[in-house]
Amino acid sequence: MSKTTRSAARQVVRGASAANVLRVQAGQAERDTDMLAEEWPIALEFNGVTHAVMLASPCDLEDFALGFALSEGIIDQEAQCYGIEVVVAPAGWTVRVNIATSCFARLKEKRRNLTGRTGCGLCGAESLQHVMRPLPDLTASVQRVSGKSIDLALQNLRAHQVMQQATGATHAAAWFDASGKLRLLREDVGRHNALDKVIGAGVRGGDPDWQQGMLLVTSRASMEMVQKTAVAGFPVLVAISAPTRLAVQIANDHGVCLIGFAKPGRWTIYSHPQRVPGLTSQ
Repeated sequence: MSKTTRSAARQVVRGASAANVLRVQAGQAERDTDMLAEEWPIALEFNGVTHAVMLASPCDLEDFALGFALSEGIIDQEAQCYGIEVVVAPAGWTVRVNIATSCFARLKEKRRNLTGRTGCGLCGAESLQHVMRPLPDLTASVQRVSGKSIDLALQNLRAHQVMQQATGATHAAAWFDASGKLRLLREDVGRHNALDKVIGAGVRGGDPDWQQGMLLVTSRASMEMVQKTAVAGFPVLVAISAPTRLAVQIANDHGVCLIGFAKPGRWTIYSHPQRVPGLTSQ
């Protein structure tokens, strides 16, 4: 990293803080400062009961909590979330979410079914049914995204990854419209967290174009990322890295066009290629 780049990185960035370091190159040491991504325990509390503690970047936590609640099926719509409060403590952060009674009852039932399970946590029919949960079928969606728009989104993504440029340690998730224009971006040390934050921000924003276009993530496309994309109602997911076999299967089954190994001008379509019209094949 050049001195000019390091100087720019020292500027105040949300979710990052400065640290004194010793840089060594060709046996020569130089004292300098570096920017480190913040990573804190974030407790997600629903109606007074802690449901999960995640390691995440401590910013956009209201978006995170709402996106997590929606993408994990804790609530079905924003109207079932009555309020979100972020509380800072010395050991981490607590996000208190007040949800509808019916949703909380469903969450308690899920927790009771999982009580006492050990090991991988996915053993038994109930756990498998929870992991392979019902998802919206987006097959009937007529949404399309051009190859030109995908390339434009990929070209413009990095310039907006402020936290990543400062620290080199974070993922981003972004919403681009069908023309390839950036509409929303969130960053986090965790790829799932970044996607949850974008989903929460999109729903909270009330933009009438929400769900139009594509979601783009700077990570591999695991089955959870495809599940969250489907729940969010987006039929196109673009990932910088590879998908997994299960991710491709879920995308195929639920009408999601899954694109991986995405770079400007070069990417691989794994499911529903009809959502990218105008491509020529050899």
